[in-house]
Amino acid sequence: MKLNQLADKTGASKSRKRIGRGIGSGKGKTSGRGQKGQKSRSGFSLLGFEGGQMPLYRRLPKRGFRNYFSKFYGEVNLGRLQAAVDAGKFNSNEIITSAEIVEAGLTRKTQAGVKLLAKGVLTSSLKLEVQAASQKAISIIEKAGGTVKIPNPKVIKEGKGKRRDIISAERKEKYAKLMVLKE
Repeated sequence: MKLNQLADKTGASKSRKRIGRGIGSGKGKTSGRGQKGQKSRSGFSLLGFEGGQMPLYRRLPKRGFRNYFSKFYGEVNLGRLQAAVDAGKFNSNEIITSAEIVEAGLTRKTQAGVKLLAKGVLTSSLKLEVQAASQKAISIIEKAGGTVKIPNPKVIKEGKGKRRDIISAERKEKYAKLMVLKE
């Protein structure tokens, strides 16, 4: 067998039908489109139009929305963190940052950082520095003798003029109370 002798079996490939080439071809005159009307013309599109009936895309209910300001964290459960400590990936005496957690392969790198979740058992005392943690995870870490450091979130000022300063002052007080509760 030679490359220049390769060919399809006879009847495997069929040449396309040439339309609009006279009545003898079988697809002449109207080219198989029938006669007259919008559907026989080029550029025809009636997608979504149901003859005045309420179209399907308007009959179906709309559900939910996408919050473009939401933050997506790389989630790490305490059980996986403990398994990494047991495997020798972390030293329990040093501060463990979110970059080290990603480097150890416990989660993928995300824009918002790493969030600790409370699933699993933690026995070693760890000093962690992450972007977010659930309240239950913080309490479990502190019971084990460790600490969690979360950087201060940005204070967003709302409203206009004097109202703006009042709201931001209220938020600062609220945040200060939360920090006292965490410590």
